[in-house]
Amino acid sequence: MAAEERQEFRRALNLLDSTTIVVGSMIGSGIFIVSADIARTIGSPGWLLVVWFLTGIITLIAALSYGELAAMMPQAGGQYVYLRESYGSLTGFLYGWTLFLVIQSGTIAAVSIAFARFTGVFIPWFSASQWIFKIGTFGPYTMPFGSMGPYNVGLHTQNLLAIASIVILTWVNTKGIKEGKIIQNIFTFTKTAALLGLIVLGFILGRNAQAISANFSDMWNATISEFRNDTLTVHPLLGVALYSTLGAAMVGSLFSADAWNNITFTAGEVINPKRNIPLSLALGTGTVTILYFLANIVYLNVLPLHGTPNAATVVERGIQFAASDRVATAATEVIFGSGGAFIMAAFIMVSTFGCNNGLILSGARVYFAMAKDNLFFKSVGNLNEHSVPSRGLLTQGVWASILCLSGTYSDLLDYVVFAVLIFYVLTISGIFILRRKRPDADRPYKAFGYPVVPSLYIVIASLICVDLLFVRPNFTWPGLVIVLLGIPVYFLWHRHGTAVESIV
Repeated sequence: MAAEERQEFRRALNLLDSTTIVVGSMIGSGIFIVSADIARTIGSPGWLLVVWFLTGIITLIAALSYGELAAMMPQAGGQYVYLRESYGSLTGFLYGWTLFLVIQSGTIAAVSIAFARFTGVFIPWFSASQWIFKIGTFGPYTMPFGSMGPYNVGLHTQNLLAIASIVILTWVNTKGIKEGKIIQNIFTFTKTAALLGLIVLGFILGRNAQAISANFSDMWNATISEFRNDTLTVHPLLGVALYSTLGAAMVGSLFSADAWNNITFTAGEVINPKRNIPLSLALGTGTVTILYFLANIVYLNVLPLHGTPNAATVVERGIQFAASDRVATAATEVIFGSGGAFIMAAFIMVSTFGCNNGLILSGARVYFAMAKDNLFFKSVGNLNEHSVPSRGLLTQGVWASILCLSGTYSDLLDYVVFAVLIFYVLTISGIFILRRKRPDADRPYKAFGYPVVPSLYIVIASLICVDLLFVRPNFTWPGLVIVLLGIPVYFLWHRHGTAVESIV
């Protein structure tokens, strides 16, 4: 059968495969880095753990709620389909637009750069300073919400390797879902075992009496630390200031725990999706939540939270001022000595490579669903001879590679955390809407604790969004602008886009 005639996915993902997509897509490089920024922002061991605990609970509630929608609509496209059915095609398009433009492609670019950066620990030639050609430096740009850039545009050896990793994983996934899931399973098992090993060794070998005394004798004295112009300033956080800062501190942890919903994108290829997708969401997010929380306890077991910028040793720098925010690397150096940096670099290479495979595999299924609705390039709605949307994979790969060259991916990801939360709130609110619109629809699984638990997520996530509007305007308003720019694009595409074949 010709590629353009094949219209059905092959159901090849069992419960284990689905769970590894959830776990593997969530665990990238964030858990090894973002605790440093959280520690500077909230300045308290107890509140650091609260940030990760709340992140885990929020993520788990969302996943348990999504299970109802996944079981009700087990179709390729996942969250895009849920939003379309709840609110109409415009809302679905705005999610798909933001996913393609920034969320999925930007994450793929950032994770591939992280892979290349840590490869540079072993092969220094892979470096952002080793330019092959440089188009120029653009920016910084002053905007109403703050500055953007500067952006160094061009090809250096680091983003060359990043792009190469995207090309390889895209090519593998064009060969079929079975090939993609083999890569996913191998790398997810490897990095989960390695993270678990780090946690166990951290408890057994990494106990640091100095760190334990400093962290657990005064757990709740919250402060915010800023290091500018070689000057460290520390301000206490009390009352309203503490709780508003708590929302800002959760930006990094929420992003590190994101991408759990990617399994819903592949629903058309999951065996018994009405059972396995809700189960994989619960098992995957639950596993990662526990691992992330334990990893942060290990950090506090090995390193003092408070530190001194530019100090001579990793212990003196503490979690707050770990070199380049590499908290996990600092912890492994305490446990294993100087070789710890190489151990962690290898670990993060495995973690980011496996994470990107899940992101690349899943994202193309959303664009396939959009193309079927005439809201994306027409050819992306076709499957190749291996029953995968190869044009969607290629289109996604091209855009992610362009973002690698542009140097903008980091800013873009900062901007969309707010937008991601909004779409999660809308999607879970869709459970209430669809219960009214389709009361007789088949619901093999119903949202845990409905209506209280889904409502709790909506309230908490909405409060975080409102908080971020005021505390982190540089992150929130640009994200909102990116989403709203999709409105005129939607109407233009709705009118003229049905004939657009492809960009690749």
